[in-house]
Amino acid sequence: MLPILLSSQIAFSADVGDFWETPQHGGNVFNRLPASTELYSDLSAYNASWVRIAYDKWPSESRDFLLGDADDYQGLVPADLKTLKGEIQRAGDAGLKVVISPLSLPAYRWAQNNNGKFDGRLFSDKANWEKAAAFWKDLASELKDSPHVAAYNIINEPAPEKQSSLKEHASASEMKDWYEKVKGSSRDLPAFYEHIVAAIREVDSNTPIMVDAGWYAAADSFNYWEKTLSDDKVLYSFHMYEPYEVTSAPNLRRDVPLTYPGNAPFGDNQSMRWDKAQVAEYLNQPVEWAKSVGLPTNKLVAGEFGCARKVDNCAAYLMDVIAALDANQLHWAFYSFREDAWDAMNYELGTKGNVGWKYWQAMEEGKPDPTKYSSSGLFSIIQQKL
Repeated sequence: MLPILLSSQIAFSADVGDFWETPQHGGNVFNRLPASTELYSDLSAYNASWVRIAYDKWPSESRDFLLGDADDYQGLVPADLKTLKGEIQRAGDAGLKVVISPLSLPAYRWAQNNNGKFDGRLFSDKANWEKAAAFWKDLASELKDSPHVAAYNIINEPAPEKQSSLKEHASASEMKDWYEKVKGSSRDLPAFYEHIVAAIREVDSNTPIMVDAGWYAAADSFNYWEKTLSDDKVLYSFHMYEPYEVTSAPNLRRDVPLTYPGNAPFGDNQSMRWDKAQVAEYLNQPVEWAKSVGLPTNKLVAGEFGCARKVDNCAAYLMDVIAALDANQLHWAFYSFREDAWDAMNYELGTKGNVGWKYWQAMEEGKPDPTKYSSSGLFSIIQQKL
């Protein structure tokens, strides 16, 4: 029987398959080492249907995994490509669809692999787009026949606005005014995506492509996009950690941590009330944008969301975010699943559990995480919605 689609949805073309036609729920795996088969099998057993994988932390003989050198891309690193393909196969064998999500591109090295410094070259000179396009053309050529790859996520959390005059969480009118000034320039994110999509389509006409909103994929950053991209197999992704001053791990180091629900700084507002209603209102922005440009809601993805698990009322926050996403029948993936270098959003540990010294020792020695995991009351909030 064919799936029944709501009026706000539209089927992807038949040659792409029907995976994204109905809401898909999964998790993010951004680990320092390729994951064990058990990790993917357990994620699948929790009823996740997809996993978003970033490989940039993995060890490589080269400066940058898969890229070789983000400063001078000359082609995919064969050994790294083999490792990536093996990871995709393990996830696929576990019953998960895979979204590949680089944290770095040529001329855009992820800050944590760049001595903590933001690398803005990709969006400061349009000439740098060519190497990024070459990389994606090469990678799509290698992955196009995989039955497990559900989408290519061009770049995780781009920020072409960062070194410009546009502030984070500016008003919609301020964003639109800014975009009018930068349209056609190296900071034109939709134009950048059009360029990369065209390169991918030279070698792969079928695989869906996922694009993150600007300003680190903020849910309000589609507000300046005048239209969708020209390719009809594109998914539009945003992330949700707002209010970041509450949900992030640094909040736990405050003398008096901020709580949810409660007041927190956001944009120009130094004390904004965040609760279930405000979360829903904020997450309705990409939905309203989609409606304004004629985009079906089944092409919207919350590619990441979460909160530091020890934050007061993280459970309520997760429930409220998922409720808002599910109310609009959006695809989503929680952050993160069994991260092996950072336990702050490892919800299987609950609100008070700790990984133990062997976890940190394994990280120092470059060995796999030895922790044995199981569900918790906190994780069950996500588990029951997967």
